[in-house]
Amino acid sequence: MRLIGLNRQIILSMSILMLLSILMIWISSWIFYAVIFKIDPEMLSDPEEWAPTMAEWLWIFAITVFGLVLATFSAVKLTRRILKPLNSVMDSVRRVAHGDLSARASAGDRSLGETAILVDDFNTMAERLERTAKESLTWNAAIAHELRTPVTILRGTLQGVVDGVFKPEEVEFGSLLSQVEGLGRLVEDLRTLSLADSGQMQLRMAWTDLTLEIEEVGRLLAQELDAAGYTLQLDLSDHPVCCDAARIRQIVLALLDNARRHADPGPLRLCTRVHDGQYYLSLEDAGPGIADALAPHVFVAFRRGDSVRDELNAGSGLGLAVVEAIARAHGGSAACARGVAGGTVFTIRWPLDNGAAAS
Repeated sequence: MRLIGLNRQIILSMSILMLLSILMIWISSWIFYAVIFKIDPEMLSDPEEWAPTMAEWLWIFAITVFGLVLATFSAVKLTRRILKPLNSVMDSVRRVAHGDLSARASAGDRSLGETAILVDDFNTMAERLERTAKESLTWNAAIAHELRTPVTILRGTLQGVVDGVFKPEEVEFGSLLSQVEGLGRLVEDLRTLSLADSGQMQLRMAWTDLTLEIEEVGRLLAQELDAAGYTLQLDLSDHPVCCDAARIRQIVLALLDNARRHADPGPLRLCTRVHDGQYYLSLEDAGPGIADALAPHVFVAFRRGDSVRDELNAGSGLGLAVVEAIARAHGGSAACARGVAGGTVFTIRWPLDNGAAAS
């Protein structure tokens, strides 16, 4: 058995202590008897007698005390090395329990493998707790911000009807319905992200030809896209893929809605292909492209651009986060890159026949 970390340190320390004790007894015995023989042999016990003489008793006492001092010194030194990281973890745990999530433990010289691993695991846990707490505050603030506008519009309009300020026939119910639909999408997006983050997203995996699914989504959005000046171009593979067709439709809808809000009017090229056992779904728009500073964060919830167009067409800020979450639930990933024509290319990929990752 290979000895590492704390086991190795304890066994090594005990072995060294034993060897030192044996060497000390041998050397001190040789010196003691050599000196006594020269000074006065009568101070030694007779070979036929079992009881030690007073001089021998003093030597035994001295060598015992010296051995105890050596053992105590070694034990204290080893104990300090063991307890230093453990005490650091204990102090940090107490601080975390009292709400200080920035507490971190120190591993010392890291020569004790198990304690170093314990410290690293604790620090990782503390970092995740701190990050989760910060993200929770951010999410709560962002959700409150997203809910405030539609709720204010609905409450103000309904209150006006109740107070007689507006007559029911004067109220634009279509506008109110769009606000309710926006709230419904926000709730569903939040639910999807929550399920994905907790690993509880249930996918109905089946072999599917996504051509029909994507064409159906295109037909549903054709009128809206045409009115906004977009032309949807499809280049689809008829290769079957194992996926949750409803969730993939959700991805396509989110990508097209994102393009409608943020891309310049023009062609939207949606392609699917199979390569090296992976299924690829990509959407390329006509520009203006995503800023380099924002590109690494486009799949983070509630992250938006800061352009005037982005402000005028801002959605919930969850669409691309939902896309990434669904791709991850399929055992895949989502990526964003600049296209050859200067627009943005969103690429979603997942294993062609890997449905187990989502279950």
